[in-house]
Amino acid sequence: MEYSSKLIENAVTEISRLPGIGKKTAMRLALYLLKQKESVSDDLAGAITALRKNIKYCSLCHNISDTEICSICNGKRRDKSLICVVEDIPDVLAIENTSQYNGLYHVLGGVISPIQGIGPDELKIDSLINRILNSHAEEKVKEVIMALPATMEGDTTSFYISRKLNEHQIKVSTIARGIPIGGELEFTDEVTLGRSILTRVKYSPD
Repeated sequence: MEYSSKLIENAVTEISRLPGIGKKTAMRLALYLLKQKESVSDDLAGAITALRKNIKYCSLCHNISDTEICSICNGKRRDKSLICVVEDIPDVLAIENTSQYNGLYHVLGGVISPIQGIGPDELKIDSLINRILNSHAEEKVKEVIMALPATMEGDTTSFYISRKLNEHQIKVSTIARGIPIGGELEFTDEVTLGRSILTRVKYSPD
């Protein structure tokens, strides 16, 4: 692609680094920003800079947050006896959009994948176990819902965590397989995802 301006070329190069955005889309976005008031670009740049510098991760569930403990973990109406274990932050957003779940979450930051060199120590599994075992009597965790991808890596991670929790007699369930094998939660429609949460079943590695 030929550029009449080095500034446009630089902008297109940086914008196209974002996932799902090719050079042509990046060009349209860059030209769109050029047609807007300068304050629009300033606001966008300011928001991105503030995001990178000021965003926090909840010390309990590892979800993104503006404070040390996120609004979900601090929610007065959340069922604190339930923890839904997910691979990453987009999965929390996907489940929340179904409005079918009122418990807490725990973001692992990935799934066990020996091929990619990701073992249990690279994930937030220990903090999950400690969180459950150290929960107070009035907020005792009674059930852990495995809402991980329906892949070999997701199943391996669910199996590993369930073995850890079985030692402490914690109920472990998994969302119903209404989600296609190999599917990712963030790309699943809200009806299917919501039904999967509501019709979860007891987890069994067999």
